[in-house]
Amino acid sequence: MVRRGLQVLFVAAFAGMTITGCGQRPAAAPTGERPTIVSLNPCTDAILAEVADPAQVLALSHYSHDPRATSMPLAQARRFRATGGTVEEVLALDPDVVVAGSFLPPATAQAFARLGVRVETFGIVSDLGENAAQVRRLAALAGHPERGEALLARIDRALAAARHDGLRVSALLWQQGGIVPGEETLIARLMAHAGFASHSAARGLGQGAYLPLERVLADPPAVVLAASDERMLTHPVLRRLEGVRYERFDPALLFCGGPTVVRAVERLAEIRAGMAQGPSTGPGRADGQLGQRLER
Repeated sequence: MVRRGLQVLFVAAFAGMTITGCGQRPAAAPTGERPTIVSLNPCTDAILAEVADPAQVLALSHYSHDPRATSMPLAQARRFRATGGTVEEVLALDPDVVVAGSFLPPATAQAFARLGVRVETFGIVSDLGENAAQVRRLAALAGHPERGEALLARIDRALAAARHDGLRVSALLWQQGGIVPGEETLIARLMAHAGFASHSAARGLGQGAYLPLERVLADPPAVVLAASDERMLTHPVLRRLEGVRYERFDPALLFCGGPTVVRAVERLAEIRAGMAQGPSTGPGRADGQLGQRLER
């Protein structure tokens, strides 16, 4: 049902009229009727696509339709409408709930509040505990808690398959702009789980620190995970480093939890298993030097 009263208030606000109150929110949907949702965050997009009915998800964020920004497979994302996240667009879709990131612009949040639109915000998860809590919260919001548990069980199976308890290989995860992740990020923890030691953290570099090509060449890790197609991160010299394995790593796997965890640990496990075969390119073999780049 379209909230006609809210639409009138919205038009009035943008016509220059002063809104002194937003009135009461319409009555909740009858028991058993699940809410409709608009997601403005690429991480929640991916989870909602798995735990909600397709008809409940009125729109995902425009990021999920962008190959450079999506956190989920494009084919899956494009089954849903996308929205730029403006108040006008969201109001036209008439959702019961708007799901957004914790950095939702204050002006947008205030507009939703004035119009009586329910907003639920979600932050970036930094560990598996936070990831599980986020999945469960979104699944409960969608009215399908059992689907949240099924997704978490799938994540647990992927984690178990990727677990590496031996010595860790020194790895540099190099992101767009030449920056590196901090040890307290989810991707750093997944790397450790899959048998990698952070090359950047071992050199005192924290979240968002810049690491130039020259330093990588002077002090290379056992494996470079290039999460960008920028020239510095794809420079041909990286593929010629003696005893270094060079791998591309999808940047879509860096920041989100939920089903992204499955794809991330599967890729990390694939790379870790390949380390026994030596460097991916270049004249050297990793076997002779790998022992110098292992950490417990």
